[in-house]
Amino acid sequence: MTAGLPRLGRDVAPHPKAPVRIVHLGLGAFHRSHQAWFTQHAGDAGEWGIASFTGRRPDAAEVLAAQDGLFTVVERSDSGDTFEVVGSIVEAVDGANVGRLVELLAAPQTSVVTLTITEAAYGLGADDVELLRARQEPTTPLGRLVLGLAARKDADAGPLAVVSCDNLSDNGNVAKEGVLGIARDLDGGLAAWIEANVSFVSTSVDRITPRTTPEDVALVARECGYRDEAPVVAEPFRNWVLSGDFPAGRPRWEDAGAVFVGGIEPYENRKLWLLNGAHSILAYAGQLRGHSTVAEALADPVCLQAVEDFWDEASRHLSGDDLHIPEYRAALLERFGNSRIAHHLAQIAMDASTKLRMRAVPVLRAEREAGRSGEAAARMIAVWAAYVESNPGLQDPQAAGVEQANRLAGVDRVAALVSLLDTGLAGDPSVVELVHRLSQAFASRVQSVATSGNPN
Repeated sequence: MTAGLPRLGRDVAPHPKAPVRIVHLGLGAFHRSHQAWFTQHAGDAGEWGIASFTGRRPDAAEVLAAQDGLFTVVERSDSGDTFEVVGSIVEAVDGANVGRLVELLAAPQTSVVTLTITEAAYGLGADDVELLRARQEPTTPLGRLVLGLAARKDADAGPLAVVSCDNLSDNGNVAKEGVLGIARDLDGGLAAWIEANVSFVSTSVDRITPRTTPEDVALVARECGYRDEAPVVAEPFRNWVLSGDFPAGRPRWEDAGAVFVGGIEPYENRKLWLLNGAHSILAYAGQLRGHSTVAEALADPVCLQAVEDFWDEASRHLSGDDLHIPEYRAALLERFGNSRIAHHLAQIAMDASTKLRMRAVPVLRAEREAGRSGEAAARMIAVWAAYVESNPGLQDPQAAGVEQANRLAGVDRVAALVSLLDTGLAGDPSVVELVHRLSQAFASRVQSVATSGNPN
């Protein structure tokens, strides 16, 4: 279908290249629909180019490099699609090219490092200390970042900001502790330099960005008249809240709608609990009930009720009129119901033990401390427990623990799963019994659906 069409790049939609002043770790669809989009729409975009490094595989860098870093953002709503070429990524690099990363981090003009390395990656990096001591290249994003910061220190290249854009509570401090943990084990002087010269910015990020399909590639070719092998599909909504210092400067992201605040916690909790928490419920409950996308699951009254009940619990612990919780909930229902955004539940379901620790556990603990059962938060854990029983191969940083728990039965199995999220909750028999009861109840409801064919 695309044969004979020119390729997006130097010959189609050429874009002036800004100097590299931002280094990004974790080149993927979300980074391109979010940080790269915001940077393109900053008033001073011409001064801020991004060098983006892939994570596990080089594929995205290879495709983007062939297109001179250009890609199309397809903004998809119920009313139709719009298309925009984004050119803020001026260098796309295989993450294994640690030498280029170190070179850029040691350059004085590099002012900002952004991260979308997935929640699970922040717990990695300890093994990199031995590699760094042996003067070998580290294998994890934080290990590579420490190596680059060491080069920056040696080059006397000045301060910079590290900006975490992953779905972690207090993500800036999580990134800081991860980086400093490696640096302290490696070199106390390096750790002291990082503490004095590197700021760690916390953020709350939001833009639903499903995986690109071959149909999306064909759509861009048909509607735009060029071949783009790496378009990104995203919803119209986007949000970026940031808290922290930028000692070497930053783009004017506020021109694109970014918000800078003194304290990030209320905003990140609103997003982690209401949006991401709902996603986790829909991911496991929805798939158990035969659905494949967020929109399909939300149309199921059983899944919708589970989401609404959890929102009621979580909202009790989100204070401040500036959060506009009722309006935020209404907007989420509209966004989730966008049937033209095929946000696949299987994609959301991965890395559950990390996600649920941030989405379900805080609300469950807060509810129980207030003298309530926390049943809706416990149900999020319960549907995950039911899901992994029949889908044991789900990608998870604690996959071995899930597999070991699945060898048990009944309450013992549930207790072992809960312990992967929070050992304190796992030691409370009333919590374990509640999760077990809710998991059994949901599993029986799924069984009745399979028998009757009626999901309602």
